[in-house]
Amino acid sequence: MAKMMKITQVHSYIGRPEKQRKVLRGMGLGRMHRSVLLKDCPETRGMVAQVRHLVSIEEVEEAKA
Repeated sequence: MAKMMKITQVHSYIGRPEKQRKVLRGMGLGRMHRSVLLKDCPETRGMVAQVRHLVSIEEVEEAKA
């Protein structure tokens, strides 16, 4: 099973630089309290690191379908 990360936006991006807004949009976020499941890989970790002050992260195991 691949590891996944549940990323939830907990702070608004109002007043933040455009680069941080683009990172949030790239992850599929953009509204408060929305969550997405993304694969735990170096690329995703890098995106989270750029907006770590705006999101919360949980590591979860991928559920079998």
